Amino acid sequence: MRKLLIICGPTAVGKTSLAVHLAKKFNGELISADSRQVYKGLDIGTGKDLPKGSKFRVSKSDLGLNDLNLGFYNVGKVKVWGYDLVKPEENFSVFKYVKFAKKIILDIWRRGKLPILVGGTGFYIKGLIDGIDTLNIPKNEHLREKLKGRSVYELSWILEKFDPEKLINMNASDRKNPRRLLRAIEVAVYKKEKNKILKTHPFRIDEKDILFVGISAPSGYLNKRIEQRVDERLSLGIENEIANLLKRGLRWDSQAMQSLGYRQWKVYFERHSGYLGELDSFEVNAKNTESMKQNLIERWKSAEIQYAKRQMTWFKKDKRIKWFDISKSNWIECVENFINKWHNKVDN
Repeated sequence: MRKLLIICGPTAVGKTSLAVHLAKKFNGELISADSRQVYKGLDIGTGKDLPKGSKFRVSKSDLGLNDLNLGFYNVGKVKVWGYDLVKPEENFSVFKYVKFAKKIILDIWRRGKLPILVGGTGFYIKGLIDGIDTLNIPKNEHLREKLKGRSVYELSWILEKFDPEKLINMNASDRKNPRRLLRAIEVAVYKKEKNKILKTHPFRIDEKDILFVGISAPSGYLNKRIEQRVDERLSLGIENEIANLLKRGLRWDSQAMQSLGYRQWKVYFERHSGYLGELDSFEVNAKNTESMKQNLIERWKSAEIQYAKRQMTWFKKDKRIKWFDISKSNWIECVENFINKWHNKVDN
């Protein structure tokens, strides 16, 4: 039996805790589909929620992924893969993720267990299940260096010259994101020069053997959960986690530190640490520091809420997903019954 269960939905909705519960019930193992949890050392801000004393266990299987820190954590006696794949100063791509996830799923099947893909990075899930047109298009280092430091307006203008349709179809968030605009230009230039598209192949598994389960909640209910989770991460020591990453030499312009929950702290740390730059007229004192922290916390909460909205916009387009409302009293029982029918079904 080669089945794959996918648990998806917005941030703070409880995907991992549900997936761990289901893994115990259906003899499964988890594979994280979260673009931030791949970084070693980014634990609190990415919501790995590891039990105290958890140790990363290096995989003994030879899966041919020597460029990744391949291993797992035990969470409630359930293996969780996909955390700490690379050092925080390294870049990571959906191409690397798809390569990794395919290998782990095959290994889980080989051991007679159910792989459970869980996370909120819809692009990772799509890349694995459906394939993505541009996944194999390589980086253009010369182009990236040439366009380094260009404004969003300039990058948009360049993209419009090469691929106006792509620019029109980008959502508002992506049109304001220099990294994503640059990648779109990179892809457009490649297509024009090579006059072809390298499409990745979707994962070889029958559609009936894949089950998509989405969990969500009314916006007011979810927003409160998001705000509570930000407060929890503050109490767990996210500020110290970031300070330690900076002490180790991690730069703010690294891909890892662009993650939500980390980039919001940039100005606070630069001012608080005495690195004032153009802000040398700013006097660091207790009152200013506390005010600045409260401001960044509010901005962080707002950014998480907006991110959840974008996630739902993405996932709602996929009609394969069966949705469950976590604000309902019996939602877990409904999820279990739904999965049980699929899991135990044997084709004639």
